[in-house]
Amino acid sequence: MSDEILTTNTPEESMDDYKASIDASFRKISEGDVFTCQVIGVSENEVTVDLNSYCEGLIKKEDLSGDPSFSIKSINVGDTITAVVIREDDGNGNVLLSKKKADEEGAWARFEQMKNEGTVLDLKVGGVVNAGVIVYVDGIRGFIPASQLSLTYVEDLNEWLNKPVQAKIITADAEKSRLVLSAKAVALEKAAEEKTSKINRIKVGDVYEGTVDKITAYGAFIKLSEDISGLLHISQVCQKRIKSVHEVLKEGDKVNVKVIANKDGKLSLS
Repeated sequence: MSDEILTTNTPEESMDDYKASIDASFRKISEGDVFTCQVIGVSENEVTVDLNSYCEGLIKKEDLSGDPSFSIKSINVGDTITAVVIREDDGNGNVLLSKKKADEEGAWARFEQMKNEGTVLDLKVGGVVNAGVIVYVDGIRGFIPASQLSLTYVEDLNEWLNKPVQAKIITADAEKSRLVLSAKAVALEKAAEEKTSKINRIKVGDVYEGTVDKITAYGAFIKLSEDISGLLHISQVCQKRIKSVHEVLKEGDKVNVKVIANKDGKLSLS
């Protein structure tokens, strides 16, 4: 008889594993316990999970995610879910769990790390309020103020509804459940990268037609394009020595300039 029992065990399962599995099945389940469990059933209103215990676990649709756009259809049998026990018995012998609550409890530490690392998040605008828009990060409601939505003034926030947006976390306050993000910060970084790339393509010796944008005591800033300017030092304005750039140039003048230096993203012109 003992030989038969031994041969029914799979090679991967030792007697210790078998004993641990039996012990786990009789373990008392309490409110607040966290389980990482496998989905064994999905219906329109709930998900059934295997707790490796004397009973099964149920996660109601409303306890799966805090994101209104979440669909229970995105969960399949065989998926692994982490959820926390919110009721030991629903009256029918099942344990009730909440994935949403488990997500929230672990989310704020992740949000703080994302903020510190400057993580760029791919999100979708899920709602519009008076002062900005709502997005959901791992099922947690986040807010992007209108002033942090774009590089330019946003007149109609409704135009952003359901649109994709990239943003960074700028505030993650777990105590106040306050998650604030900025899409403008991402846009500024991209604009700076594009500007640096354009400047790096400019070669010493290149000649441009530019516009005198601003005159200072030591020279003039010449606008070469929408986002690129260079410094025309007073000594490079003309062949003769002058005391003031105003003797030769005024703001708005068109001038031809040659690039004589391109260092650390700064252009020197002549």
